[in-house]
Amino acid sequence: MTASITQAETHEGPARSGFWALTLGSIGVVFGDIGTSPLYAFHEAVRGAAHGEPVSRVMVLGVLSLILWALLIVVTAKYVLLLLRADNNGEGGTLSLMALGQRALGRRSWFLLALGVVGASMFIGDSMITPAISVLSAVEGLKLATPALEHYVVPLTVLILVLLFAVQSKGTALVASAFGPVMVVWFTVIAVMGAVHIVDDPSVLAAINPYYAVQFVLSHGTIGLVTLGAVFLAVTGGEALYADLGHFGRKPIQSAWMFFVLPALLINYFGQGALVLSDPSAIEHSFYRMVPEKLVLPLVGLATAATVIASQAVITGAYSLVYQAVQLGLLPRFEVRYTSETHAGQIYLPRVNRLLLIGVMLLVLLFHTPSNLASAYGIAVSTTMVADGIMGFVVIWKLWNWRAATAAAVIVPFVVVDLSFFSANLLKLLEGAWVPLLFGAAMAGTIWTWRKGSGILIQKTRRIEVPLDDLIRSLEKRPPHIVKGTAVFLTSDPAFVPTALLHNLKHNKVLHEHNVILTIETAHTPRVDVSERFRMEKISDKFSKVRLRFGFMEQPNVPKALAIARKQGWQFDIMSTSFFVSRRSLKASAQSGMPLWQDHLFIALSRSANDATDYFQIPTGRVVEVGTQVTI
Repeated sequence: MTASITQAETHEGPARSGFWALTLGSIGVVFGDIGTSPLYAFHEAVRGAAHGEPVSRVMVLGVLSLILWALLIVVTAKYVLLLLRADNNGEGGTLSLMALGQRALGRRSWFLLALGVVGASMFIGDSMITPAISVLSAVEGLKLATPALEHYVVPLTVLILVLLFAVQSKGTALVASAFGPVMVVWFTVIAVMGAVHIVDDPSVLAAINPYYAVQFVLSHGTIGLVTLGAVFLAVTGGEALYADLGHFGRKPIQSAWMFFVLPALLINYFGQGALVLSDPSAIEHSFYRMVPEKLVLPLVGLATAATVIASQAVITGAYSLVYQAVQLGLLPRFEVRYTSETHAGQIYLPRVNRLLLIGVMLLVLLFHTPSNLASAYGIAVSTTMVADGIMGFVVIWKLWNWRAATAAAVIVPFVVVDLSFFSANLLKLLEGAWVPLLFGAAMAGTIWTWRKGSGILIQKTRRIEVPLDDLIRSLEKRPPHIVKGTAVFLTSDPAFVPTALLHNLKHNKVLHEHNVILTIETAHTPRVDVSERFRMEKISDKFSKVRLRFGFMEQPNVPKALAIARKQGWQFDIMSTSFFVSRRSLKASAQSGMPLWQDHLFIALSRSANDATDYFQIPTGRVVEVGTQVTI
């Protein structure tokens, strides 16, 4: 799920921006990952097919046919033509699809939640692998230009990636404006490179026939499956088409793919195939061997720029995904910094940035070459694609009101293809595929621990909570000292008295003249209309309930949302309002309902969570924090 580089459209909507501007933007952001696949996908697939033997015509045609039909079936048919229509209020992506599926079922489904968590976890793994393999593949061209530079490939890659992560805190608005033009140049160049070399052996066009793909897989046994796993590298990044739906719109993405990106990719792949058929030794550096030696260095520079763009896209996509997970209650609150005053979706998550950088550095230093990393790459994306396919079935069946048999007839072939790629990539388990699986398991375990611990915490605090109606009746009979101003008490359940309110009455023995019980909800839609943002219910002379609703892709700004209350008669003044927030101190318990390691992990996650005041953008000068201790 790449995302959030051009999110100015989140307010205006794709329709209000020019079609061609959106198409150009999608070329720069959406297709960065899949667009740099020719650097390594064909090379790795043919090497896997050869398995140490000389490269043959059957291998080249088989691999090309597999790449062609993988792009047509997995990317074009499944994502471009089908799933792009499954939008959640205009948004796409794994978590959006999960929310859409749960809305279609009309209830919370643990199965869909598990699929969404697995898909999101594996995407974070992909966000680490993409920068490592892409930049390594681009910089490796230096070895062909000047063999003496071979020892500088890894250090230079590390330097480029460190600089890339270092500039994330500055925002991406400036570099994003150049993404589209650079990628247009990239796709044009690789298309020209391919067209020039197809004439080396025009018979390479026979690979259009799917017979070569089927025959190769069926006749080569295990090697055929290994090759299938390497072929999948050509479609990695295809899930980004769906993830960026809300930023560019369906039509611009479809048009860019069908009429520009897909033709450029296929022409380049067939050009590499023709080159290798005419000169089998070219397989070692099939991409860079397509240009004269004097043009290798400029091509390395262009490829590096393209891979940095691809890396930038998945990095910002990881920010967006983690932010959605926080909004959906799957992770604790992370510090969020807004890097643009005009582009609301441009966010920077320092902790996520650090974790990604550490992961990318470890991958580069452990694997050293794109060939070694290729084994780890496919499993992450294929897992996400399988999850998307299954959740897509639920949406087509329940939300689109198709008959179950019809929906299955449409989606099952795609899931079977995705499972085939997943199975093929599992063969590389010991060669590196364990890396994203390990990280995905760790990420899924963290989400599961947070969800389970949060549920237990709610149950424990519920036992000692007092119903709000009972407290109001008690205060009406014996009112405490009343002070001027408005007190806002944040709570997750407005039916019960917020802990901060109880402590204020117990220790300060005062009650404000206006008390607001504030609940902040996250909708299962990416955004909430302003008219539905604020709901107020007056329950007594001194007490009111307020509910604020935000979409899971919105930044919750409580003061700004409360200002809407003026239209409903509440004279909200931030300078005469105090916000009371409870801060829980957690301790592990022998009977918590979770293993001890999960207790400690949940407590660590709770302590690392960002302050509610910062997360909800409440001015710190207006906040009163009340501490409580809870044993979990």
